[in-house]
Amino acid sequence: MIFRQLFDAASGTYTYLLASRHGGEALIIDPVLEKVDRYLQLLRELDLRLVKAVDTHLHADHITALGALRDRTRCITVMGEESKADVVSMRVGDGDLIEIEGLALKVMHTPGHTNDSYCYLMDDRVFTGDTLLIRGTGRTDFQNGDPVAEYHSIFGRLLKLPDETMVYPGHDYKGDTVSTIGEERRFNPRLQVSSLGDYVTLMNNLNLPSPKMMDVAVPANMHIGLAQKEVATTGAALSAREAADLVGQPGATFVDLREQTERDKTGSIPGSLHIPYPDLPRQLGPGGVLNEWTAATGRQVVFYCAFGERSAMAVKAAKEAGLAGALHVQGGIDAWKKAGGALKR
Repeated sequence: MIFRQLFDAASGTYTYLLASRHGGEALIIDPVLEKVDRYLQLLRELDLRLVKAVDTHLHADHITALGALRDRTRCITVMGEESKADVVSMRVGDGDLIEIEGLALKVMHTPGHTNDSYCYLMDDRVFTGDTLLIRGTGRTDFQNGDPVAEYHSIFGRLLKLPDETMVYPGHDYKGDTVSTIGEERRFNPRLQVSSLGDYVTLMNNLNLPSPKMMDVAVPANMHIGLAQKEVATTGAALSAREAADLVGQPGATFVDLREQTERDKTGSIPGSLHIPYPDLPRQLGPGGVLNEWTAATGRQVVFYCAFGERSAMAVKAAKEAGLAGALHVQGGIDAWKKAGGALKR
């Protein structure tokens, strides 16, 4: 496995790059905007294709690189279901899996620092974001923070993991890089409380100053969605109601770019093909299903996904591959459901 822990000194943020092999798919956790060129350089050096960029929560101390990485690599952006970010490619909930080639992260909703805080568990390690820090815990005094929820997230979930599980936090300000669940249970001063009430009292009396970047970072991180209007100006976007009129028509084929777990949750547009977004470049290339099939049938391809990001990027990729008439459903399945579109499970 390829594992890199990267650091942004200005915000004290740790970013994690994961892949199962050189030349394969990669995933990045909590990337920082100012470090995008460094991430892209490392991806080139390791011959990796960035497939997913994940944030543990909506950050207040730095501007996320999710949008920038999506724009430069066409990767999938991922956040929790509770996030106030306007649009991300994929929203995950407790118990879901975030998967790339050879690796899977189990999604754990751990509210408390913020209501959209998540941790990601992978085999022998857990990426704890700002929920559990090395010899500390995430503050709970802004962004719908809740010390009661954080206590249950930490004591009821994270501390029930095996003692040897490595803890990789989203921040550190002392120079520590990794801990374990067992270490934190024994030595983390904020965890040496005897009751929920003690923890709440402790967290409610920290009296910390607001993050320096909060007034800039929070609004910026809430507006990271792909500007789908750019695709719409080319005439390649369909509203959900316009798309509904094409379902079942002989001249159009709908292509679902979501992952199977997403399809299982919400269903799919009747009659659509399933091509997960990471597989799209191969299927658009020579010998690929979309390349060969559309050339043979002349049918128009209509891409859709969860919220319209992946399908908007797919339209651009299709046009670059010579499928000039590709369309997408603006707003994705989310807009389709709101418009009362039919779904098949």
